[in-house]
Amino acid sequence: MLCDAHVHFFSPGFFDALGAQMGLAAAGRESAVVAKTGWDDPGSIEALADRWIAELDAHGVARAAMIASVPGDETSVSAAVARHPARLVGFFMLDPTQDEAAERALRAFDSGLRGVCLFPAMHRFALTDAGVDRIFARAASHPSRPSVFVHCGALSVGVRKKLGLASPFEMRLGNPLDLHALAGRYPTVPIIIPHFGAGLLREALMLADQCPNVHLDTSSSNGWMRYLPDVTLPQVFRTALGVVGPDRLLFGTDSSFFPRGWNKDVFERQQHALNEAGVDPDTRAKIMGANFERLFSERTV
Repeated sequence: MLCDAHVHFFSPGFFDALGAQMGLAAAGRESAVVAKTGWDDPGSIEALADRWIAELDAHGVARAAMIASVPGDETSVSAAVARHPARLVGFFMLDPTQDEAAERALRAFDSGLRGVCLFPAMHRFALTDAGVDRIFARAASHPSRPSVFVHCGALSVGVRKKLGLASPFEMRLGNPLDLHALAGRYPTVPIIIPHFGAGLLREALMLADQCPNVHLDTSSSNGWMRYLPDVTLPQVFRTALGVVGPDRLLFGTDSSFFPRGWNKDVFERQQHALNEAGVDPDTRAKIMGANFERLFSERTV
């Protein structure tokens, strides 16, 4: 079974939120932003969800995590998941320092979403902030066993560059080691660090070695490897497997917009890397889908 642990759901609300950041008037804002990107208009939430299902079918992807990619867009992904509950797993972005963030997370979990995504560098908060602890507490107490996805390391958002939006991020706030106390305090909460730590592979592996609830996703082109010129993707897989073993790596593509759709190039590069790394079929099957299935089995609420 092939599952993708990292796909962005660029809904109408996503483009509208970007347009608001650009200072555009509300009328026609979403369409204006879509036109500026040169991407396909998502249409309705239902149409976008159906298009993603057709795209996953075309590539043999059984299930995928869909991420609401701006804070406040939980309802878009919730509607997509409700439309295709057997195929889509809902994640949502949240700034834990905002008023009622913990209550918002609880409502999202109750609606069927299974992962909350924290971007400390983007929203400029420390992982030691009390608001982050409250989100973990909500996840730990919820019967659906939701995961907490934490973007660490280098962060670059392509659509913001395309639209000319500033990205006043604070990258030093995204250190995986800052999750150590939280991972220990909430051992039943699965933590997902995308992109092998996005340049902080050593720190991500140190954390995962100490905390068995920490998982890494393999998504994107892993362009952070250019910071380490002697590192190759097969080496990254071998090193990660040597530390965390086969049960805590999740395949992902970081797919997002149409007409590109599902990023087959990422899949093929990772398949080649697994071949070159000499990864056995059982381990490959876990990375490519079985681990995702275990974390996001059918809803318990």
